[in-house]
Amino acid sequence: MKPMKPIKLVSWNVQWGRDVAGVVDLARTVREAKRLADFDVLCLQEITRGFHALPGGPGDDQFAELAALLPGFTVLEAIGADLAADPAAAVNGQPARRRQFGNALATRLPVAQVFRHLLPWPADPAAPSMQRVALEAVLEAPGGALRALVTHLEFYSERQRLAQVEALRRLQQEAAAHAAQPAPAENTEGPFARTARPVSAIVCGDFNSAWGSAAYMRMLDPLTDSPAFIDAWTTLHAGATPPTAGVYDTAQWPDGPLSCDFVFVTEDLRSRLKRCDIDGATQASDHQPIVLELG
Repeated sequence: MKPMKPIKLVSWNVQWGRDVAGVVDLARTVREAKRLADFDVLCLQEITRGFHALPGGPGDDQFAELAALLPGFTVLEAIGADLAADPAAAVNGQPARRRQFGNALATRLPVAQVFRHLLPWPADPAAPSMQRVALEAVLEAPGGALRALVTHLEFYSERQRLAQVEALRRLQQEAAAHAAQPAPAENTEGPFARTARPVSAIVCGDFNSAWGSAAYMRMLDPLTDSPAFIDAWTTLHAGATPPTAGVYDTAQWPDGPLSCDFVFVTEDLRSRLKRCDIDGATQASDHQPIVLELG
């Protein structure tokens, strides 16, 4: 029997392509990701549109940049923060773009369905915060369809992070219910398509939650009527997750390195986990990328 082609995924908070020296170069970011793996799925956090004033001056539309840099890939976007344009960014009489900040998922696998989930944002007057989002794609992958979700949880507010983790857990239970009890399509032409979704899922991104924290541990709790999540790195390695933020950028992370980027997979994918590595060498972001391989 011919062995099944592995699925390779890279998850990375790229801080709009800004490296430790403060230079923004999204093409370099993609080159670094390709150096790590011949990826089928690239999940990026902190991709922008219209946010020229951010440090390093990112380009006008980084989602379009990614599409140009990754021919043959489908590039999906999900916007969390969506703010009014900066009038000062208008050029040659053309109005400036709205300022948008979110996640991107690029894949060369066939994409069946796409969902953009705004995550809870309970009021917390003690902490700066922004709207957060999870981008979900149903991928037709070797070994069967699965769901890939990329997200980026709130940094300053633990209350909001915990609420967002609960939402991710509910989304998994919802998908499991659709898998068990799919509704039929109304027809083949309209938007009322069949609701079936695979139970198997990869949820990755910057959780802004330390390894072993309350939010991290809550992601691992059992789920009713669904396989639970497991941490891909700790499933394959002993001990705590290595630092994923502030390894080289001590200006933004004065309290020292932190383990806050994770790849969680549903328990049914445990036997397919072949690799989960954190690259500790690159300085192309203030975060370190994670490489996942499913057999």
